[in-house]
Amino acid sequence: MAETIAAVAARKPDDAPALIDERGTTTWRELDERVNRLINALRAAGLATGDTVAVMSGNRRESYELLGAAGHAGWTQVPVNWHWVADELAYVLDNSDARALFVEAPYLDVARDALTRLGGAAPPILVAIDPGGDADDFLEYEDLLASGSPDEPPDQTMGGPMFYTSGTTGRPKGVRSNVLAPGTPPSVLPFMAEAFGQQLGAPTDGVTLLCGPLYHSAQWAFSVYPMLLGGMIVMRHRFNPEEVLDLIDEYQVTNVHLVPTQFVRLLRVDDERRRAFSGETLHVVWHGAAPCSPEVKRRMIEWWGPKLVEYYGGTEGAIMSTITSEEWLTHPDSVGKPWSTVEVFVRNEDGTPAPPGEPGTLYVRNLLGVDFQYHKDPEKTAGAHLEAGVFTLGDIGYLDEEGYLHLSDRRIDMIISGGVNIYPAEIEGVLAAHPKVRDVAVFGIPDEEFGEQVKAAIAVEAPHEPTDELAAELVAYCRAHLAGYKAPRSIDFHDELPRQPTGKLYKRLLRDQYWDAAGRQI
Repeated sequence: MAETIAAVAARKPDDAPALIDERGTTTWRELDERVNRLINALRAAGLATGDTVAVMSGNRRESYELLGAAGHAGWTQVPVNWHWVADELAYVLDNSDARALFVEAPYLDVARDALTRLGGAAPPILVAIDPGGDADDFLEYEDLLASGSPDEPPDQTMGGPMFYTSGTTGRPKGVRSNVLAPGTPPSVLPFMAEAFGQQLGAPTDGVTLLCGPLYHSAQWAFSVYPMLLGGMIVMRHRFNPEEVLDLIDEYQVTNVHLVPTQFVRLLRVDDERRRAFSGETLHVVWHGAAPCSPEVKRRMIEWWGPKLVEYYGGTEGAIMSTITSEEWLTHPDSVGKPWSTVEVFVRNEDGTPAPPGEPGTLYVRNLLGVDFQYHKDPEKTAGAHLEAGVFTLGDIGYLDEEGYLHLSDRRIDMIISGGVNIYPAEIEGVLAAHPKVRDVAVFGIPDEEFGEQVKAAIAVEAPHEPTDELAAELVAYCRAHLAGYKAPRSIDFHDELPRQPTGKLYKRLLRDQYWDAAGRQI
């Protein structure tokens, strides 16, 4: 894969697999050649350093080929959530100034709809991955590769992903890292991977299992960096708990990233199948992205051993703290101590430092200079920073006397369902446009399997009446304008929503009754 993977391929046997999905295997040498071809073909098609490539694809080998090409040709790659509808895709293509769009066959219709909405602003390079003869308006991926030279591309420079994270103001924002910016030599990547391995226990020449969406920044980091250490990646598009157990034993998996919802599903596998699982090759199981029930985590540690490592971080600021299984058993409400390369500051509402044990807004400074900006949004970027290099994810927490970090609240209003961040403002914006909705509030309520589910509270516009039929209509309306997982699972109707005279909504008055009834804190 240009500089970095060519070095790995050179020390691997010719038939050593690098990538395995449901469709087949790509060896390291094949990967090296295919990435070279991609870079050379796309450069010939007009892509220049600093351009943006969007990819709407499931977990498949081609996704990593594209990551490799972008990472060495100085392109920004935007991984697109494959649940998105045309309006969401069109917005991101326009906002990111995408010059190329790669689309897997199942998502071609959504892509075509999005491109129609963009008109003349659509990306000029359109490529279909495994289209099966249904993409006359797209260039086929394998044809593109065949047109590119297999020779090592000249003038290599770092590129990297720009993940879009939904914002509290509605539309998602692209997060640009200063570490993976075009212009940095690709030779920096192996050093980043080595630091990742040392901090998080990723083994050299290990085997990674990817069973979460690659468009998520955590799944990207927890598969790409182990790969740069020479690790093979075994991937599946969908998570199936029984299959995960089979894959770990069959491929001797050493590391995997999971979210609490996946723990719950694994624990529901029947006893006989669980007893048949060995898992002896597992070295580390990373988890984060959502709060994990202490009972669920204890049961996983009892089953798989002290291999679980929890982390705290975010798309904007990478990883800030970790806690091993052994530490967690003695500090079960902590997310660990901040890394030695990270300073955490806790600030009161007036900006003064909070003493140990007192919650406040968490701010972070990365001593290695890692920082971010929101694409085309300097105001939001400034709002997330206390000062240059010191930023917040919006979380509330505290440091105890021993230096352990505790989260006492999560980002204001954000819903975390199955490890996926869902921001109510985006859903509220859609529902507010419905002619039968006078006022709306969206928030998360407890869900045994997913942690949280989306609930909407709605005041109906006269003369319409709140009915089950209207609730179904509103849910369907959301699904037509947003990805399905963002649609409310249920709707409560109210005569009025609790607002201050200034218009500010007392959302807690709507939300807390559900959490209080479940005996859980938010």
